Amino acid sequence: MASLSKIQIIGNLGRDPELRYTPNGRPVATFSVAVNQATKNQQTGEWIEATDWFRVSVWGDRAERSAENLRKGSRVFVDGRFRTREYETNDGRKGMSLDVTADNVIGLDRRDQEGTFAGAPGAPAGAPGGPASGGGPASGPGGGFDDTEIDELPF
Repeated sequence: MASLSKIQIIGNLGRDPELRYTPNGRPVATFSVAVNQATKNQQTGEWIEATDWFRVSVWGDRAERSAENLRKGSRVFVDGRFRTREYETNDGRKGMSLDVTADNVIGLDRRDQEGTFAGAPGAPAGAPGGPASGGGPASGPGGGFDDTEIDELPF
C-alpha cells in the first residue's frame, strides 16, 4: 500500500538560504521558515501567537534560484515532503526538527517601486519575482499576472 507525506506551508525565511554542492556537483539550498499561528485563549480572550520552524532543503536548479532570489524575511510558499527528526544538543537536551524536502518554492513578496522585494531586505534590484521552482509562469497567488495586467482586464 502506498504512503503519502505531503506538506504545504506559507511563512517567512528566518535566514538567507545556504547554497552548497554535493561531491557530485548537485546543488542543495537549506533555509528555515517560520510559520506563525494565533490562537485565542478561551479563558482570558487573549490572542497567543506561536511560531513553528521548518528546516527546508531544496535541490537542483530550484536550489540555485532560491539562493539567488530569497533573503531573510522573504515570504514563501513551500510544497514538499516532510519528516520529523529527533536530535540531542551538546548539553544533552533532546529536541525535534521538522524537515521539509521541497518540491516547489515560490517567493510571495511583491516588488516595490525600486524593483526590489518588500519583505526581502537586500534583494537585488530587478530580481525575478517568479517561482524559485521554475515550475511555470505563476509568480505566486496572482497566477503570473502583475497588478498592471489585472487592472486592464475588462471585467
